[in-house]
Amino acid sequence: MKTGRKKLSKKTRAVIAIVVIAIVAVAAYFIYRAVVYTQMSEETAPRESWVMETGTLLRQDEDSGVNIYQDDTQKEMEIYQIVPSDVENEDFTCYDLDVQRRLDDTLQALKGEADYSLEEPLAVWNPYGTGSNGLYLYFEAANAARVTYQIHTEADEDMAATDFEAAADIGISDSGEKEFLMIGLVPGMENQVTIRLWDKNGEELQSQRFLIEAPETVSGYDVALESEAGTSVEPLTDGLYYTLGTQGYYGYMFFFDNAGVMRYEMLLDGYKGDRILFDGEEMLCCVSADQIGRIDRLGRAVDLYTLDGYTMHHDFNRAQDGHLVVLATKNNTFDGRVMDFVLEVDMETGDVSELLDLRTIFPDYYDMTEKVSDTDPFFWQAGTRDWIHLNTIDYTRDDGLILSSRETSAIIKIGNVHSEPELAYLIGDKAFWEETPYADYVYEKDGDFTGQYGQHTVTVLPDAAPGEGQYYLMMFNNNYYANSTRTDDYEPELDDRVSESLQDEEQHSYVDVYLVDEKAKTYELVWEAEVPYSSIVSSVQVFGDHLVVNSGVSHVFGEYDAQGDLIRQYAYECSFQGYRVMKDDFSGFWFAD
Repeated sequence: MKTGRKKLSKKTRAVIAIVVIAIVAVAAYFIYRAVVYTQMSEETAPRESWVMETGTLLRQDEDSGVNIYQDDTQKEMEIYQIVPSDVENEDFTCYDLDVQRRLDDTLQALKGEADYSLEEPLAVWNPYGTGSNGLYLYFEAANAARVTYQIHTEADEDMAATDFEAAADIGISDSGEKEFLMIGLVPGMENQVTIRLWDKNGEELQSQRFLIEAPETVSGYDVALESEAGTSVEPLTDGLYYTLGTQGYYGYMFFFDNAGVMRYEMLLDGYKGDRILFDGEEMLCCVSADQIGRIDRLGRAVDLYTLDGYTMHHDFNRAQDGHLVVLATKNNTFDGRVMDFVLEVDMETGDVSELLDLRTIFPDYYDMTEKVSDTDPFFWQAGTRDWIHLNTIDYTRDDGLILSSRETSAIIKIGNVHSEPELAYLIGDKAFWEETPYADYVYEKDGDFTGQYGQHTVTVLPDAAPGEGQYYLMMFNNNYYANSTRTDDYEPELDDRVSESLQDEEQHSYVDVYLVDEKAKTYELVWEAEVPYSSIVSSVQVFGDHLVVNSGVSHVFGEYDAQGDLIRQYAYECSFQGYRVMKDDFSGFWFAD
């Protein structure tokens, strides 16, 4: 006699399978949402710790309260580490002018302790705490007008052999003292460094070789990116790509060469750099969620502009002479609105003022919106009133602001921002604004083309336009429509090419260039290039004759030629999205002109 359990019917097994799949799918969805929530909240959080690995403690500079260590891993060069003794305190940050002063006092004291030469220079890792693998070098070389260096690293299982060559920015070339921050040492690798001194006639005076063990990255980020060639055979431009807001690695900017090898890891106090600007010989970037830092070529924060009561987001840029314009959220508003203020920073005085409140420009549209819910496309912003979501700012010479609004898929120009701010125009889907008081501000499309949706990095190009009142606007057209805050029953009529999915393997984003005619109140699509799809974030930058394009949700960036053909594409690690990637040659800053 056979015993045992009765077999389930095929129909029952199928039902069970469907139920299991549904449960797994629902669980995966909620896990995904939880992960995204967590990751998004990390963007504005301060750095958890500034503690780094150190070597042997030599002594403490009692006057500055800074500990001086010796890097025990080096065999051919004595390298110091200088670290504030209070680095483990809960509220410590290197982006504090008093901390920067203390570190500088210690560095200056070290400079006076010996007669340093190229053979035996003063060498200090990351002297101001702002870049983990930046090596400060100081020595006397009276006749040297120029300093160059070459860095060679042997191949390993993760990275091919590579070379990096640069001319250091040594400040005043006719001074006997030479000091610079060596950029280019590959983290966690043995770097073979050759430094050469040259006279003013270009004759080599001296050379010296060292083996330098660079410290591992603080972030744990990979030091080599995977890359592949595109169809264009044009050579890449000289320079370093730099990342701005790599999710999972907020609080860092990574700098990569054309081979995809990391050459510098810049440390921020959380947040992301948003963009890099230069003011004279100093770099401007966001160093925390409410501070813009002014950084010199040695890595020292020489000034900090603090936005008390506000949190930055997405972008800042130049305005009138000596001023910056900054996109910001006003903290603790009664209605939870976010990403709808423009601030102005006077860099001479440090004064911060409200330049623009978008609610005063669009009061009627604001009344048509509500807070984001946890079932909306941008569910991670649930509970906030992200009614316009500004993501780019550019200042124009006629005292205007060009703003990009992701939530409305509109490009906005505000005129007379320093006198009587007023809406100048809107560029976007005309139907979106038809039932609002702003319909008459929407420019007409000149031609038959699909407009932009969810655009980022809208930039006024310097190229001369054909007529008066005309200019070119370039943007990363995400080609993605979503709106989480509008309360009426508006539904767009979208072309087939426009996506409504955060992830869409069948779709593309675009780099678009519009010719804007303020007299005719029109805009025309004059150039377009297809790029990897990214529903949100992302960037495009003109660099030389090329474009640097980041598709943040696809986790790739690339350099394209003037025809829009890909030269090389790089893939990067990222938990969900990478905000921007841009490029610069850093000439006159880290490297000699």
